[in-house]
Amino acid sequence: MIDERVAVQPRPLSAQQQAWLEHAWAQIEPRALGKLDADLVSVPSPTGQERQVNEFITAHLRAAGLEARYQAIDEDQGNAVGRINGSGEGADLLLYAPIDTAFTGDEAEDLPWLGASIRTDLQPHGRIEDDYVIGQGAENPKAYAACVITAAEAVRRAGFPLKGDVLVGLGAGGMPTNRRPGRARSNAGQGNGCSFMLEQGVWGDFAIIAKPGYAVSWEEVGLCWFKVAVRGTLNYTGIRHIVPYRNPIVEATKVIQGLEEWFPRYAAAHTDGLVAPQGSIGAIEGGWTYKPSFVPSVVYLYVDARISPRTTPMELKREFGAALAEIKGRHPDLEVDFDMILSIPGTRTEPENWIVQSLMRAWEQREGQPHQPIRGTSGATDAAILRGRGIPTARLGLPRTPPPPRYPGFSMGAASPTAMQRLTECLVYAIVDTCTRDRSEVGLA
Repeated sequence: MIDERVAVQPRPLSAQQQAWLEHAWAQIEPRALGKLDADLVSVPSPTGQERQVNEFITAHLRAAGLEARYQAIDEDQGNAVGRINGSGEGADLLLYAPIDTAFTGDEAEDLPWLGASIRTDLQPHGRIEDDYVIGQGAENPKAYAACVITAAEAVRRAGFPLKGDVLVGLGAGGMPTNRRPGRARSNAGQGNGCSFMLEQGVWGDFAIIAKPGYAVSWEEVGLCWFKVAVRGTLNYTGIRHIVPYRNPIVEATKVIQGLEEWFPRYAAAHTDGLVAPQGSIGAIEGGWTYKPSFVPSVVYLYVDARISPRTTPMELKREFGAALAEIKGRHPDLEVDFDMILSIPGTRTEPENWIVQSLMRAWEQREGQPHQPIRGTSGATDAAILRGRGIPTARLGLPRTPPPPRYPGFSMGAASPTAMQRLTECLVYAIVDTCTRDRSEVGLA
Protein backbone atom coordinates (compact mmCIF):
# COMPACT_ATOMS: atom_id res chain seq x y z
CA MET A 1 0.00 0.00 0.00
CA ILE A 2 1.41 3.38 -1.06
CA ASP A 3 0.52 6.37 1.14
CA GLU A 4 1.67 9.47 -0.71
CA ARG A 5 2.65 12.26 1.68
CA VAL A 6 4.93 14.41 -0.40
CA ALA A 7 6.62 17.54 0.86
CA VAL A 8 7.17 20.34 -1.63
CA GLN A 9 10.85 21.22 -1.59
CA PRO A 10 11.42 25.00 -1.62
CA ARG A 11 13.61 26.29 -4.45
CA PRO A 12 12.85 30.02 -4.54
CA LEU A 13 13.20 31.86 -7.82
CA SER A 14 15.88 34.51 -7.91
CA ALA A 15 14.82 38.14 -8.26
CA GLN A 16 15.73 37.94 -11.96
CA GLN A 17 13.73 34.74 -12.47
CA GLN A 18 10.75 36.25 -10.66
CA ALA A 19 10.89 39.27 -12.95
CA TRP A 20 11.00 37.00 -16.01
CA LEU A 21 8.05 35.05 -14.65
CA GLU A 22 5.91 38.12 -14.08
CA HIS A 23 6.79 39.50 -17.51
CA ALA A 24 5.74 36.20 -19.14
CA TRP A 25 2.56 36.02 -17.05
CA ALA A 26 1.66 39.49 -18.34
CA GLN A 27 1.58 38.06 -21.87
CA ILE A 28 -1.29 35.68 -21.00
CA GLU A 29 -4.77 36.99 -21.72
CA PRO A 30 -7.92 34.92 -21.10
CA ARG A 31 -9.74 36.30 -24.11
CA ALA A 32 -6.92 35.22 -26.44
CA LEU A 33 -6.84 31.80 -24.77
CA GLY A 34 -10.58 31.43 -25.36
CA LYS A 35 -10.27 32.46 -29.00
CA LEU A 36 -7.44 30.00 -29.63
CA ASP A 37 -9.45 27.23 -27.99
CA ALA A 38 -12.52 28.06 -30.08
CA ASP A 39 -10.39 28.10 -33.24
CA LEU A 40 -8.99 24.66 -32.39
CA VAL A 41 -12.48 23.30 -31.71
CA SER A 42 -13.60 24.53 -35.14
CA VAL A 43 -11.01 22.35 -36.86
CA PRO A 44 -12.35 18.78 -36.43
CA SER A 45 -9.72 16.30 -35.23
CA PRO A 46 -11.21 12.89 -34.44
CA THR A 47 -8.61 10.22 -33.76
CA GLY A 48 -6.76 9.34 -36.95
CA GLN A 49 -7.65 12.63 -38.69
CA GLU A 50 -5.53 15.24 -36.89
CA ARG A 51 -3.62 16.52 -39.90
CA GLN A 52 -5.69 19.65 -40.48
CA VAL A 53 -5.66 20.86 -36.87
CA ASN A 54 -1.95 20.18 -36.41
CA GLU A 55 -1.10 21.97 -39.65
CA PHE A 56 -3.11 24.89 -38.25
CA ILE A 57 -1.15 24.72 -34.99
CA THR A 58 2.17 24.52 -36.84
CA ALA A 59 1.37 27.73 -38.72
CA HIS A 60 0.21 29.36 -35.47
CA LEU A 61 3.46 28.47 -33.67
CA ARG A 62 5.57 29.79 -36.55
CA ALA A 63 3.64 33.06 -36.54
CA ALA A 64 4.42 33.35 -32.81
CA GLY A 65 8.15 33.04 -33.51
CA LEU A 66 8.76 29.40 -32.60
CA GLU A 67 10.52 26.85 -34.73
CA ALA A 68 7.66 24.56 -35.76
CA ARG A 69 6.95 21.67 -38.08
CA TYR A 70 4.18 19.28 -38.94
CA GLN A 71 5.22 15.68 -38.35
CA ALA A 72 3.28 13.35 -40.65
CA ILE A 73 2.44 9.82 -39.54
CA ASP A 74 0.30 8.94 -42.55
CA GLU A 75 -1.84 10.84 -45.04
CA ASP A 76 -4.41 11.94 -42.44
CA GLN A 77 -2.63 11.73 -39.08
CA GLY A 78 0.29 13.70 -37.69
CA ASN A 79 1.72 15.74 -34.83
CA ALA A 80 2.64 19.40 -34.42
CA VAL A 81 6.02 20.15 -32.84
CA GLY A 82 7.43 23.51 -31.72
CA ARG A 83 10.66 24.59 -30.09
CA ILE A 84 12.27 27.59 -28.40
CA ASN A 85 16.01 27.05 -28.32
CA GLY A 86 18.05 27.56 -25.18
CA SER A 87 21.80 27.90 -24.83
CA GLY A 88 22.29 24.18 -24.24
CA GLU A 89 23.40 24.60 -20.63
CA GLY A 90 20.08 23.58 -19.10
CA ALA A 91 17.39 20.91 -19.17
CA ASP A 92 15.04 20.52 -22.13
CA LEU A 93 11.36 20.56 -21.13
CA LEU A 94 8.61 19.05 -23.28
CA LEU A 95 5.14 20.53 -22.81
CA TYR A 96 2.74 17.96 -24.24
CA ALA A 97 -0.96 17.69 -24.94
CA PRO A 98 -2.91 15.36 -27.23
CA ILE A 99 -5.15 17.01 -29.82
CA ASP A 100 -7.63 14.34 -30.98
CA THR A 101 -11.24 14.23 -29.83
CA ALA A 102 -13.12 11.21 -28.53
CA PHE A 103 -16.12 11.83 -30.80
CA THR A 104 -16.42 13.09 -34.36
CA GLY A 105 -19.48 15.30 -34.62
CA ASP A 106 -20.56 13.07 -37.51
CA GLU A 107 -24.07 11.74 -37.00
CA ALA A 108 -23.35 8.59 -39.00
CA GLU A 109 -20.61 7.60 -36.55
CA ASP A 110 -21.73 9.13 -33.25
CA LEU A 111 -25.47 8.46 -33.24
CA PRO A 112 -27.44 6.98 -31.61
CA TRP A 113 -24.74 6.31 -29.00
CA LEU A 114 -24.41 9.98 -28.00
CA GLY A 115 -28.18 10.36 -27.76
CA ALA A 116 -31.02 11.27 -30.07
CA SER A 117 -28.98 14.12 -31.54
CA ILE A 118 -25.54 15.69 -31.13
CA ARG A 119 -25.54 18.40 -28.48
CA THR A 120 -23.86 21.74 -29.17
CA ASP A 121 -21.00 20.91 -26.79
CA LEU A 122 -20.26 17.79 -28.85
CA GLN A 123 -20.19 19.52 -32.24
CA PRO A 124 -16.90 20.68 -33.81
CA HIS A 125 -17.89 24.34 -33.94
CA GLY A 126 -16.19 26.56 -31.37
CA ARG A 127 -18.31 29.29 -29.81
CA ILE A 128 -18.32 31.48 -26.70
CA GLU A 129 -21.30 31.09 -24.37
CA ASP A 130 -21.56 32.54 -20.85
CA ASP A 131 -17.77 32.99 -20.55
CA TYR A 132 -17.18 29.42 -21.72
CA VAL A 133 -15.76 28.00 -24.90
CA ILE A 134 -18.29 25.45 -26.11
CA GLY A 135 -17.79 22.70 -28.68
CA GLN A 136 -16.36 19.24 -29.37
CA GLY A 137 -13.28 18.83 -27.16
CA ALA A 138 -13.34 22.45 -25.97
CA GLU A 139 -12.18 21.33 -22.52
CA ASN A 140 -10.52 17.99 -23.22
CA PRO A 141 -8.23 18.04 -25.09
CA LYS A 142 -8.26 21.40 -26.87
CA ALA A 143 -8.19 23.72 -23.86
CA TYR A 144 -5.09 21.85 -22.72
CA ALA A 145 -3.51 22.23 -26.14
CA ALA A 146 -4.31 25.95 -26.07
CA CYS A 147 -2.65 26.30 -22.66
CA VAL A 148 0.51 24.50 -23.79
CA ILE A 149 0.73 26.64 -26.94
CA THR A 150 0.05 29.88 -25.05
CA ALA A 151 2.62 29.11 -22.33
CA ALA A 152 5.33 28.73 -24.98
CA GLU A 153 4.16 31.87 -26.78
CA ALA A 154 4.25 33.86 -23.54
CA VAL A 155 7.84 32.80 -22.88
CA ARG A 156 8.79 33.61 -26.48
CA ARG A 157 7.26 37.09 -26.25
CA ALA A 158 8.82 37.77 -22.86
CA GLY A 159 12.20 37.14 -24.50
CA PHE A 160 14.24 36.14 -21.47
CA PRO A 161 17.28 33.86 -21.97
CA LEU A 162 16.78 30.11 -21.70
CA LYS A 163 19.46 27.59 -20.81
CA GLY A 164 17.32 24.61 -21.82
CA ASP A 165 15.02 24.20 -24.81
CA VAL A 166 11.26 24.50 -24.48
CA LEU A 167 9.51 21.95 -26.71
CA VAL A 168 5.82 21.92 -27.56
CA GLY A 169 4.24 18.63 -28.61
CA LEU A 170 0.65 18.34 -29.81
CA GLY A 171 0.11 14.64 -30.30
CA ALA A 172 -2.24 12.75 -32.56
CA GLY A 173 -3.90 9.55 -31.42
CA GLY A 174 -4.16 10.27 -27.71
CA MET A 175 -7.65 8.94 -27.12
CA PRO A 176 -8.26 5.37 -25.85
CA THR A 177 -9.49 4.03 -29.15
CA ASN A 178 -8.43 1.65 -31.87
CA ARG A 179 -9.32 1.96 -35.56
CA ARG A 180 -12.51 3.88 -36.25
CA PRO A 181 -14.97 2.69 -38.91
CA GLY A 182 -13.65 3.21 -42.42
CA ARG A 183 -10.10 4.00 -41.35
CA ALA A 184 -7.09 1.99 -42.52
CA ARG A 185 -4.76 1.70 -39.52
CA SER A 186 -5.54 -0.18 -36.33
CA ASN A 187 -2.96 1.70 -34.24
CA ALA A 188 -4.59 5.12 -34.53
CA GLY A 189 -5.03 5.87 -30.81
CA GLN A 190 -3.66 4.71 -27.47
CA GLY A 191 -0.77 7.23 -27.59
CA ASN A 192 0.27 6.42 -31.15
CA GLY A 193 1.20 10.03 -31.94
CA CYS A 194 3.16 10.44 -28.71
CA SER A 195 5.13 7.27 -29.41
CA PHE A 196 5.90 8.40 -32.95
CA MET A 197 6.98 11.84 -31.73
CA LEU A 198 9.48 10.35 -29.31
CA GLU A 199 10.74 7.83 -31.85
CA GLN A 200 11.45 10.69 -34.25
CA GLY A 201 13.70 12.45 -31.76
CA VAL A 202 11.38 14.93 -30.06
CA TRP A 203 12.55 14.33 -26.52
CA GLY A 204 13.00 16.17 -23.25
CA ASP A 205 14.87 15.71 -20.00
CA PHE A 206 11.46 16.29 -18.39
CA ALA A 207 7.87 16.46 -19.61
CA ILE A 208 4.62 18.01 -18.46
CA ILE A 209 1.37 16.67 -19.87
CA ALA A 210 -1.70 18.91 -19.71
CA LYS A 211 -4.73 16.75 -18.95
CA PRO A 212 -7.61 16.91 -16.44
CA GLY A 213 -7.14 17.42 -12.70
CA TYR A 214 -6.03 20.71 -11.12
CA ALA A 215 -3.41 19.17 -8.88
CA VAL A 216 -0.03 17.79 -9.82
CA SER A 217 -0.02 14.07 -10.52
CA TRP A 218 3.06 11.88 -10.70
CA GLU A 219 1.36 8.56 -11.31
CA GLU A 220 -1.69 7.29 -13.10
CA VAL A 221 -3.40 4.18 -14.29
CA GLY A 222 -2.89 2.27 -17.51
CA LEU A 223 -5.59 0.18 -19.10
CA CYS A 224 -6.24 -3.33 -20.31
CA TRP A 225 -9.07 -4.34 -22.59
CA PHE A 226 -10.65 -7.78 -22.56
CA LYS A 227 -12.89 -9.42 -25.14
CA VAL A 228 -15.17 -11.90 -23.38
CA ALA A 229 -16.93 -14.57 -25.44
CA VAL A 230 -20.20 -15.94 -24.01
CA ARG A 231 -21.31 -18.95 -26.01
CA GLY A 232 -24.68 -20.57 -26.65
CA THR A 233 -26.40 -22.41 -29.50
CA LEU A 234 -27.52 -21.14 -32.86
CA ASN A 235 -31.30 -21.04 -32.96
CA TYR A 236 -34.40 -19.67 -34.63
CA THR A 237 -37.46 -18.18 -32.95
CA GLY A 238 -39.84 -20.49 -34.76
CA ILE A 239 -38.26 -23.66 -33.34
CA ARG A 240 -36.85 -22.63 -29.98
CA HIS A 241 -39.44 -24.82 -28.28
CA ILE A 242 -38.41 -27.82 -30.36
CA VAL A 243 -34.59 -27.86 -30.32
CA PRO A 244 -32.13 -27.26 -27.44
CA TYR A 245 -32.25 -23.55 -26.57
CA ARG A 246 -29.33 -21.69 -24.91
CA ASN A 247 -29.33 -18.03 -25.85
CA PRO A 248 -25.88 -16.41 -25.36
CA ILE A 249 -27.52 -13.00 -25.06
CA VAL A 250 -29.36 -14.21 -22.00
CA GLU A 251 -26.26 -16.01 -20.72
CA ALA A 252 -24.26 -12.80 -21.13
CA THR A 253 -26.49 -11.06 -18.57
CA LYS A 254 -25.09 -13.41 -15.93
CA VAL A 255 -21.55 -12.43 -16.85
CA ILE A 256 -22.47 -8.75 -16.92
CA GLN A 257 -24.01 -8.92 -13.46
CA GLY A 258 -21.03 -10.83 -12.11
CA LEU A 259 -18.49 -8.38 -13.52
CA GLU A 260 -20.45 -5.39 -12.24
CA GLU A 261 -20.20 -6.94 -8.78
CA TRP A 262 -16.47 -7.61 -9.25
CA PHE A 263 -15.41 -4.15 -10.50
CA PRO A 264 -15.84 -2.40 -7.10
CA ARG A 265 -13.97 -5.21 -5.32
CA TYR A 266 -11.16 -4.95 -7.86
CA ALA A 267 -10.98 -1.17 -7.43
CA ALA A 268 -10.89 -1.42 -3.63
CA ALA A 269 -8.10 -4.01 -3.74
CA HIS A 270 -5.90 -1.76 -5.90
CA THR A 271 -6.68 1.68 -4.50
CA ASP A 272 -3.48 3.24 -3.18
CA GLY A 273 -1.13 6.09 -3.94
CA LEU A 274 -3.03 8.45 -6.24
CA VAL A 275 -5.04 5.82 -8.11
CA ALA A 276 -8.27 3.86 -7.75
CA PRO A 277 -8.43 1.74 -10.93
CA GLN A 278 -11.98 1.20 -12.20
CA GLY A 279 -13.53 -1.16 -14.72
CA SER A 280 -16.55 -1.14 -16.99
CA ILE A 281 -18.25 -3.00 -19.83
CA GLY A 282 -18.27 -0.56 -22.72
CA ALA A 283 -19.61 -2.51 -25.66
CA ILE A 284 -21.65 -5.62 -26.56
CA GLU A 285 -21.53 -7.39 -29.91
CA GLY A 286 -23.83 -10.19 -30.96
CA GLY A 287 -26.55 -11.21 -33.36
CA TRP A 288 -27.90 -9.85 -36.61
CA THR A 289 -29.71 -6.52 -36.16
CA TYR A 290 -31.35 -7.02 -39.55
CA LYS A 291 -32.65 -10.53 -38.76
CA PRO A 292 -33.28 -10.93 -35.02
CA SER A 293 -35.33 -14.03 -35.73
CA PHE A 294 -32.05 -15.91 -35.47
CA VAL A 295 -30.25 -16.41 -32.17
CA PRO A 296 -26.42 -16.18 -32.51
CA SER A 297 -24.06 -18.79 -31.13
CA VAL A 298 -21.82 -16.23 -29.38
CA VAL A 299 -21.96 -12.79 -27.80
CA TYR A 300 -18.89 -10.64 -27.11
CA LEU A 301 -18.49 -8.25 -24.20
CA TYR A 302 -15.75 -5.61 -24.33
CA VAL A 303 -14.27 -4.63 -20.97
CA ASP A 304 -11.97 -1.73 -20.04
CA ALA A 305 -10.13 -2.39 -16.75
CA ARG A 306 -7.77 0.29 -15.48
CA ILE A 307 -4.46 -0.85 -14.00
CA SER A 308 -2.33 0.56 -11.19
CA PRO A 309 1.39 1.29 -11.68
CA ARG A 310 1.93 -1.45 -9.10
CA THR A 311 0.15 -4.14 -11.12
CA THR A 312 1.38 -5.70 -14.36
CA PRO A 313 -0.93 -6.47 -17.28
CA MET A 314 -0.34 -10.18 -16.75
CA GLU A 315 -1.31 -9.92 -13.09
CA LEU A 316 -4.51 -8.17 -14.10
CA LYS A 317 -5.18 -10.78 -16.79
CA ARG A 318 -5.02 -13.51 -14.16
CA GLU A 319 -7.24 -11.55 -11.76
CA PHE A 320 -9.78 -11.05 -14.53
CA GLY A 321 -9.66 -14.75 -15.39
CA ALA A 322 -10.26 -15.61 -11.74
CA ALA A 323 -13.27 -13.27 -11.67
CA LEU A 324 -14.78 -15.04 -14.69
CA ALA A 325 -14.06 -18.42 -13.11
CA GLU A 326 -15.92 -17.29 -9.97
CA ILE A 327 -18.91 -16.25 -12.09
CA LYS A 328 -18.83 -19.56 -13.90
CA GLY A 329 -18.70 -21.35 -10.56
CA ARG A 330 -22.07 -19.78 -9.70
CA HIS A 331 -23.46 -20.69 -13.13
CA PRO A 332 -21.93 -24.06 -14.09
CA ASP A 333 -23.62 -24.15 -17.50
CA LEU A 334 -21.92 -20.96 -18.66
CA GLU A 335 -19.52 -21.26 -21.58
CA VAL A 336 -17.22 -18.27 -21.34
CA ASP A 337 -13.65 -17.48 -22.38
CA PHE A 338 -11.68 -14.29 -22.94
CA ASP A 339 -8.67 -12.63 -24.56
CA MET A 340 -6.69 -9.58 -23.47
CA ILE A 341 -6.78 -7.39 -26.58
CA LEU A 342 -4.99 -4.27 -25.27
CA SER A 343 -2.46 -3.65 -22.52
CA ILE A 344 -0.89 -0.32 -21.50
CA PRO A 345 0.80 -0.42 -18.07
CA GLY A 346 0.25 2.23 -15.43
CA THR A 347 3.23 4.49 -14.81
CA ARG A 348 4.86 6.53 -12.08
CA THR A 349 7.50 9.26 -11.69
CA GLU A 350 8.93 9.56 -8.20
CA PRO A 351 7.37 12.64 -6.58
CA GLU A 352 10.80 13.87 -5.47
CA ASN A 353 11.79 14.26 -9.13
CA TRP A 354 12.58 17.79 -10.22
CA ILE A 355 9.66 18.23 -12.63
CA VAL A 356 7.04 17.06 -10.14
CA GLN A 357 8.48 19.35 -7.48
CA SER A 358 8.75 22.28 -9.91
CA LEU A 359 5.13 21.95 -11.01
CA MET A 360 3.95 21.73 -7.39
CA ARG A 361 5.92 24.91 -6.63
CA ALA A 362 4.22 26.50 -9.63
CA TRP A 363 0.80 25.49 -8.30
CA GLU A 364 1.57 26.84 -4.82
CA GLN A 365 2.82 30.17 -6.14
CA ARG A 366 -0.21 30.53 -8.40
CA GLU A 367 -2.77 29.48 -5.75
CA GLY A 368 -1.10 30.81 -2.60
CA GLN A 369 -1.73 27.66 -0.56
CA PRO A 370 -0.09 24.27 0.08
CA HIS A 371 -0.46 21.77 -2.73
CA GLN A 372 -2.59 18.69 -2.13
CA PRO A 373 -2.71 15.88 -4.71
CA ILE A 374 -5.94 14.43 -6.03
CA ARG A 375 -6.34 10.80 -5.00
CA GLY A 376 -8.56 8.03 -6.28
CA THR A 377 -7.97 8.79 -9.95
CA SER A 378 -8.69 6.39 -12.82
CA GLY A 379 -8.03 8.45 -15.94
CA ALA A 380 -5.38 7.25 -18.40
CA THR A 381 -3.34 9.57 -20.65
CA ASP A 382 -0.26 9.70 -22.85
CA ALA A 383 1.77 10.14 -19.67
CA ALA A 384 1.95 6.33 -19.84
CA ILE A 385 3.90 6.68 -23.10
CA LEU A 386 6.15 9.48 -21.87
CA ARG A 387 7.04 7.77 -18.59
CA GLY A 388 7.21 4.36 -20.22
CA ARG A 389 9.93 5.66 -22.54
CA GLY A 390 11.88 6.99 -19.57
CA ILE A 391 10.97 10.69 -19.43
CA PRO A 392 10.12 11.93 -15.91
CA THR A 393 6.63 13.36 -16.33
CA ALA A 394 4.20 15.42 -14.27
CA ARG A 395 0.56 16.03 -15.11
CA LEU A 396 -1.64 19.07 -14.44
CA GLY A 397 -5.03 20.13 -15.76
CA LEU A 398 -7.64 22.86 -15.47
CA PRO A 399 -9.35 23.98 -12.28
CA ARG A 400 -12.78 22.40 -12.12
CA THR A 401 -15.49 24.79 -13.31
CA PRO A 402 -19.02 23.39 -13.71
CA PRO A 403 -20.23 23.70 -17.32
CA PRO A 404 -23.42 25.64 -18.10
CA PRO A 405 -26.51 23.77 -16.83
CA ARG A 406 -27.74 23.08 -20.37
CA TYR A 407 -24.82 20.66 -20.81
CA PRO A 408 -25.40 18.22 -17.93
CA GLY A 409 -23.55 15.01 -17.20
CA PHE A 410 -20.46 13.86 -19.06
CA SER A 411 -19.03 16.59 -21.26
CA MET A 412 -15.57 17.48 -22.52
CA GLY A 413 -16.93 20.41 -24.48
CA ALA A 414 -17.04 23.39 -22.08
CA ALA A 415 -13.90 25.29 -20.99
CA SER A 416 -13.45 28.44 -18.93
CA PRO A 417 -10.75 30.82 -20.27
CA THR A 418 -10.07 32.10 -16.73
CA ALA A 419 -9.40 28.52 -15.63
CA MET A 420 -7.17 28.10 -18.68
CA GLN A 421 -5.19 31.15 -17.58
CA ARG A 422 -4.42 29.53 -14.21
CA LEU A 423 -3.06 26.36 -15.84
CA THR A 424 -1.05 28.38 -18.36
CA GLU A 425 0.56 30.40 -15.58
CA CYS A 426 1.60 27.19 -13.83
CA LEU A 427 3.19 25.94 -17.06
CA VAL A 428 5.09 29.19 -17.49
CA TYR A 429 6.40 28.98 -13.93
CA ALA A 430 7.69 25.47 -14.59
CA ILE A 431 9.46 26.72 -17.72
CA VAL A 432 11.17 29.53 -15.81
CA ASP A 433 12.01 27.26 -12.88
CA THR A 434 13.39 24.47 -15.09
CA CYS A 435 14.79 26.02 -18.27
CA THR A 436 16.66 29.03 -16.80
CA ARG A 437 18.88 26.91 -14.52
CA ASP A 438 22.03 24.90 -15.20
CA ARG A 439 21.53 21.17 -15.59
CA SER A 440 23.23 20.48 -12.30
CA GLU A 441 20.63 22.60 -10.48
CA VAL A 442 17.81 20.37 -11.66
CA GLY A 443 19.54 17.14 -10.76
CA LEU A 444 21.03 16.27 -14.15
CA ALA A 445 24.66 15.36 -14.78
